[in-house]
Amino acid sequence: MHSLQFTAESSSNGMVERDFTVGDIPGVLWSSASGADRAPLVLMGHGGGNHKKHPAMAGRAQSLVTGCGFHVAVIDAPGHGDRQRTAHDEQEIAALRKAQAAGEPEGPIVVRYNARLAELAVPEWQATLDALQELPEIGADGPVGYVGIGLGTAIGVPLVAIEPRITAAVFGLHWLDALVEKAKQITIPIEFGLQWDNERIPREAGLALFDAFASKEKTLHANAGKHFELPRFEADSAVRFFARHLGRAVTSPA
Repeated sequence: MHSLQFTAESSSNGMVERDFTVGDIPGVLWSSASGADRAPLVLMGHGGGNHKKHPAMAGRAQSLVTGCGFHVAVIDAPGHGDRQRTAHDEQEIAALRKAQAAGEPEGPIVVRYNARLAELAVPEWQATLDALQELPEIGADGPVGYVGIGLGTAIGVPLVAIEPRITAAVFGLHWLDALVEKAKQITIPIEFGLQWDNERIPREAGLALFDAFASKEKTLHANAGKHFELPRFEADSAVRFFARHLGRAVTSPA
């Protein structure tokens, strides 16, 4: 069991950013600069090839923190961000680049690699959640949500399937394959993003993954466009989704 250690702190635009480590896992926690009382926590999984402070992560955090007063935490996935790549990481990334250059399907490689990353990352997320809930501003009994697209879904689905502390989740943009059995175990409210003209993930695969969730409340957000064209307003929708399910009103335009 590792405790959380803060290593740096800064603030801007109404949000405090605190870097932390849990053992050798690097992460970042964003909170309201107002220093409000205990608030819900949203965990975010970053996309493949990105990192905890990628602009997409910081932007989502800004909306969740300033819009609802949530705490938002991200950790670097294995082989990403401030974490060193292993020989296996390099091998899989090289295979992916080769397939992309040859115009070959990348799905089998990404699914295989992401499944391995999820095996490593799920217990890391659980240890991080344990440590975060020891903070007085979060607490062990507060509501917890999860949002992750792409790799964030590959890690988030198996995490949410076994983690009862997470009570609402936003997923999207991933193949069915390795996730279907875990998705069938999930019954919490789900919001799921799908790009209708996705050139990387067949539409049928995304629809099948959405269908696999056992949640009584699940909403499909299908938008026209390719893989990397997920509309920015979907992040705003996620804010409203978590406001409903984690018990906070949206206090600024989202």
